[in-house]
Amino acid sequence: MTDKAAAWIRFLRQYGPIPHNDNMYDEEIRASAARAGFEPLQFTHPWEQQLLALFKPDAAEPVSVVLTGTAGDGKTNLCRKIWTMLGGSEAEWASDEIYYNLDRTIAGRTVTVHIIRDLTGLPAKDDLGRYVSKGDLMAKFCTSLFDAERREVFLIAANDGQLMESWRPLERTQAIGRVQEIIEGLLVEDRQAEPGVPLQLFNLSRVPSVALFDLAVEAFLEHAGWKACTATAHAEDDFFGPRCPIRHNYELLREPLVKSRLRALFELCDHNDVHISIRRILLLLANAVLGHPDVKDSLMRASDVKDILRQGTVAKASVFNNIFGGNLSETRRESLEVFDAMNRFRIGHETSNSIDNLLIFGGADETLRAHFDKLLGSDSQFYGADKSYNDAQRAYVEGADEGDDTAKALLELMMSQRRRLFFLIPPEDEKKLGLWDLTVFQHGGDYLTRVVGALRAGQRVERAIVATLVRGLNRVFVGMLVTTERELLLATSLSSSNGRVSQVLEDRIPVARRNQESVEVRSTQNGRPAIVVQLSDGLTCSLELNLRRFEFLCRVASGALPGSFSRECYEDILAFKSRLLTALAKRRQAQGTEDSGVFSCTLLNLDALGNPTDEVVEFSHV
Repeated sequence: MTDKAAAWIRFLRQYGPIPHNDNMYDEEIRASAARAGFEPLQFTHPWEQQLLALFKPDAAEPVSVVLTGTAGDGKTNLCRKIWTMLGGSEAEWASDEIYYNLDRTIAGRTVTVHIIRDLTGLPAKDDLGRYVSKGDLMAKFCTSLFDAERREVFLIAANDGQLMESWRPLERTQAIGRVQEIIEGLLVEDRQAEPGVPLQLFNLSRVPSVALFDLAVEAFLEHAGWKACTATAHAEDDFFGPRCPIRHNYELLREPLVKSRLRALFELCDHNDVHISIRRILLLLANAVLGHPDVKDSLMRASDVKDILRQGTVAKASVFNNIFGGNLSETRRESLEVFDAMNRFRIGHETSNSIDNLLIFGGADETLRAHFDKLLGSDSQFYGADKSYNDAQRAYVEGADEGDDTAKALLELMMSQRRRLFFLIPPEDEKKLGLWDLTVFQHGGDYLTRVVGALRAGQRVERAIVATLVRGLNRVFVGMLVTTERELLLATSLSSSNGRVSQVLEDRIPVARRNQESVEVRSTQNGRPAIVVQLSDGLTCSLELNLRRFEFLCRVASGALPGSFSRECYEDILAFKSRLLTALAKRRQAQGTEDSGVFSCTLLNLDALGNPTDEVVEFSHV
């Protein structure tokens, strides 16, 4: 083992879930990298070039920039890159200063560039006398946006939860009030600029987590530090030798299948409205490779490898467990957002009879043995069917009681194996073995491939998927086990449009386009799928189809009770129904109707197969 390789692993640990905060700030990481003699884990942010261009001499016009987002989204790093591009020194940036300024040429004119790299941490007064007070500096920023000469521009970084709070203590002037309204509008409406105002707002939390993952995992796996680990030959029981868990985890993470399954989880997080910052992605990757519950900070060092091999605890270093924070204490795991996001999929806890039969009886069952040998038996050295797993399995099959310690040990090992199977079941066996049954989102695979993937490729979402969604909508809208899926039933109850059972039929909207009516799944302006109901030419009503809503509707379509999976989704669908009924009333008003003196309504009933039948009831005015 070389000193350089050991230093790389020590440095990599700084990105992991260590108790102190070195992994929390860009400046600390850069200092640690300099001491270790390595470059930090870095890549070009998707918005970096666009940002840098705003501060170049050939920019179209001088504009101010506000960077916001969650902690760890890369605001400080982007501020530093703009600072160094403008000619600022790295040494000055490495100080504890929050505020910087310098004169530069932007868009053909000399301007003063003010950089505030942490608005919340900006001191109330400047010891160097560059500004009188924080309020005065913020007022200068606001008035600069309405100065025709534009001799001052600002670069301000602030966490999204604190950005608006920084304006509230300021004395309310016309300029301050106007800027506060503009920034609040940009945040709420997810826009980048206000026409006529020289201000750009970049909300870094809007960058898809999966895009950040693609960049981060590439930077992690291709970092030069790994070359120091592979530079020399290694003994069997040495760090980065053939039996080293760190090396094996690193190699597994390079496997296309493992990487693609992890990527799928990040993409599903995006479609479940869960954002994961750059800092947290790097934390997960470091923990995935270095995690082990029995070492200091639950992160392996190069010097730990020999003891782990000698003690026979290699299986505890499983990258498949580490991805979910399985090496950490429950308290520590729950305190970290990225592991909270990963564990929402319940991988390891969710299962099916076929998966558990494979894990328990696969070695002895002729019909399952081929899958068992390929997925578990082929890995007896690291994380598959090793001696401890085979012993626990054998004891359980031979009659251990449910409460027996041996049975409990097998159940814990099975959780780890389910996680491992999620990442290793080959694509050709996904349906046969029920890959997505290993998650709480059993229809997650269909959502990724048949909805998101189809729309991204410019294709229509296939009719079978739309039919399933319509059947789910109908069962919520009507409150009965309706089987029809060729038309959307808009119904109310006699007392309320949101009654649990609605039998008064207001209208039927055909799924296939007819007379300017249709139901389909389309991609919205932000790239998200949505159920779009067209009631007439120019009159549509849509519902964003995130992962949770998709799963909810698919389960309801299969017979689950609406409130059994998600009460929130149930309320969302009822709110969508209310919007559809409102749109329907607008259409009727636009078409105009004549009062014939007779009131009629159509009552819905179901036949034995769940098909809706109509009964028209008429009432005369008294």
